[in-house]
Amino acid sequence: MLEFLQPGGWAPPIGYANGIAATGRQIHVGGQIGWNAQQQFESDDLVDQVRQTLENIVAVVQAGGGSSDRIVSLTWYVTDIEDYLANAKMIGAAYRDVLGRHFPAMALVQVTRLVEPRAKVEIQAVAVVED
Repeated sequence: MLEFLQPGGWAPPIGYANGIAATGRQIHVGGQIGWNAQQQFESDDLVDQVRQTLENIVAVVQAGGGSSDRIVSLTWYVTDIEDYLANAKMIGAAYRDVLGRHFPAMALVQVTRLVEPRAKVEIQAVAVVED
């Protein structure tokens, strides 16, 4: 069970939730990047890497018996916030293609670089599925 938390009087968030209360078994997804199942990058484009990263997260959640609508938290790490902002609409479209209109609690930070030099984004996730 998921309960989206919205404090009274707060403006509604756009594209994320302020908080989610959940009951069930937790799935913690390690940082995923935009490479395929064989750990190969198919693109150096940020939007393409975001799509692949989200698909990787969904695959891990499904391996744990969940689905994308059970994701309660995403923490995004990007190497270039300006690239992210310039492509926000296309990133949003890729997000909705993979996760639909399910918007968990999220944070986004810029980092100097990621472990894999070609990676432009890394996302950690937490999902909660029924026991």
